[in-house]
Amino acid sequence: MAQVTGIGGVFFRALDPKALAEWYDTHLLHQSGAPTWAQAAGPTVFAPFPADTDYFPADKAFMLNLRVDDLSGMIAALNAAGIATETRAEWDGPYGRFARLHDPEGNPIELWQPPAA
Repeated sequence: MAQVTGIGGVFFRALDPKALAEWYDTHLLHQSGAPTWAQAAGPTVFAPFPADTDYFPADKAFMLNLRVDDLSGMIAALNAAGIATETRAEWDGPYGRFARLHDPEGNPIELWQPPAA
């Protein structure tokens, strides 16, 4: 039986697509303008949430979760670039470590460092 093997892309509306793509490229994806990136092997979570969830802002239909290999280093780089990040002790646990930020258009982003194998 055929099966899905991973996420092929993330598509969403933006007020200024070019500027927002440049922001993601500069601060998170580091692909020098390429519209794709090769992912490292690892888990991808597909999880619909209840309509009344408080896990991310009520006025947003989605939250992008990006798997990272060094959460502390990523947070330091984002903060050095003037991008606010949030961490909470209760977010970290058996599933790994987490941080949150928002892109320039207010879309929520969660950074996730899975636990060591």
